[in-house]
Amino acid sequence: MRAGKTEEDGRIALIQSDIWIGFPRAEQVLDRLQGMIEAPRQTRMPGLLVHGASGIGKTMIARNLSRRYAPEYDPASGITRTPLLLLQAPPAPDERRFYLHILAAVGAPATALSARAQNVASLEVRVIALLRDLGLRMIMIDEVHNLLAGTHREQRRFLNVLRYLSNELEASLVCLGVSEAVDAIRGDIQLARRLDEHHLPNWRDDAEFSDMIQTLIAAMPLEKKSNLKVKSLKQILALTGGVTSRIFSLIKDLSIDAIVTGDECITDDAITKWTPVWSRHANAYRRLEKSGV
Repeated sequence: MRAGKTEEDGRIALIQSDIWIGFPRAEQVLDRLQGMIEAPRQTRMPGLLVHGASGIGKTMIARNLSRRYAPEYDPASGITRTPLLLLQAPPAPDERRFYLHILAAVGAPATALSARAQNVASLEVRVIALLRDLGLRMIMIDEVHNLLAGTHREQRRFLNVLRYLSNELEASLVCLGVSEAVDAIRGDIQLARRLDEHHLPNWRDDAEFSDMIQTLIAAMPLEKKSNLKVKSLKQILALTGGVTSRIFSLIKDLSIDAIVTGDECITDDAITKWTPVWSRHANAYRRLEKSGV
């Protein structure tokens, strides 16, 4: 007997929400980051550059760590302790914009500042003092490849800002971005020396990939077990290019279809018939282009 509509809607909503799957390669990075944030303060704190293809799981890892070290209010001191600050790099390497972004992230909007107090030097002093009071231990900069949108000089200045913040606050610096950002980071020799590199490769046809797929499917709220053939696993890899976000999209899409149709499991036939979301409308777009629309 199939579940009622209300229960189906609830399961579909669960599938559509963010799902954390602690596969080994993600846990390895998280363990390393946790060790860094728990490390004693020192003059030159350890840092890490996590890089890989877009959608490989960098942001997912960063957000998971951010939830583990969420801000906590200390009633004794009346201060909210913020051990970790997760930021997205601005669209271009702009110091002033970056400092304003930090103030907004910690709940200190720059609208309360006078125009004079919003110059780079004043913002720098305010940000350093505020972050020191918050007890910051790690700064995570996601989408760090955005700095490539600037000139070489602008990139160097922005990297200097990151290094300066890490030094002044004795906080670990973690950067996350696509592999193209590696060369930009290496452009600052001093920063490159303190940032170890951790590459997250695309998934390959191996036991680790098979385990990840099985773990992901098991996390879906389906009533039946999905027994997929090896051929289907290879097809999933081919359809997604080994990109984590695409793999998640595929499994979630098929899981929702399984609930709607009443199959309650992902089948080999469903995988064979599935069309990638990222190419589903490609033919229609090409027809429109040819017709001049």
